[in-house]
Order: sequence, then C-alpha cells, then structure tokens
Amino acid sequence: MIFSKQLRSLNHTRAFVVGEADERGWEVREEEDNQIVKRTWLHDWHRVEHAMMSFMLETVQLRSAGWIEVPSSPTS
Repeated sequence: MIFSKQLRSLNHTRAFVVGEADERGWEVREEEDNQIVKRTWLHDWHRVEHAMMSFMLETVQLRSAGWIEVPSSPTS
C-alpha cells in the first residue's frame, strides 16, 4: 500500500487508497461505508501523486468537519 487513509463520522466511513503498481498500473480508489465508489488504475506517476494530494486535501476537509482518522483496514 502506497497511501491509505480511513476516516469515520458516526456510522459512516470514508477511505482513500493507492495500491502498489502491477500490470494494470497503480490502483487508486475511494470508498464510502465500505463500498467502492470510485476506482481507477493509473500508469503515470504524476497522476498518482495528484490523486494522493487530492486525497490528502479531502481528509483535511473531513477532519475539519469532525471526522476522525482511524487505522486503515488491511484490505486490498
């Protein structure tokens, strides 16, 4: 796992994940309440960096809104 953040508010969760590269590229995904809502594979490292920066910004905004960061679950 290259990047993984999970946040919780009441009974809701949000997760942001960038997985190791394979033949499809780097997996970039966003989850809500343990359901994948957005998933893509990127082949350009600069796009992966951009996705991680977007995820970091989103986590800062969620924490400002009262969400709490929790340890990420070991899912793939």
